Amino acid sequence: MQKENIAISTEFITIDKLLKFSGVADTGGQAFLMVEDGVVKLNGKTVTEKRKKVFPGDLVNIDDQIELTVIREKQ
Repeated sequence: MQKENIAISTEFITIDKLLKFSGVADTGGQAFLMVEDGVVKLNGKTVTEKRKKVFPGDLVNIDDQIELTVIREKQ
């Protein structure tokens, strides 16, 4: 499984923007399709909300292949 830390400077990031920002999805549309297909999990639960808020400390898993840990960007 590929694991990666994704640093954000904001309070949260939406799941679609996270998938694009991390390079997992090429477009927002592709990110939405990934959520619709049920391959995205947030902290172990399948995400159904396309604009779900993701906070530092959250763990996002894509198709049991990629694991993204959201962290706060160091100032």
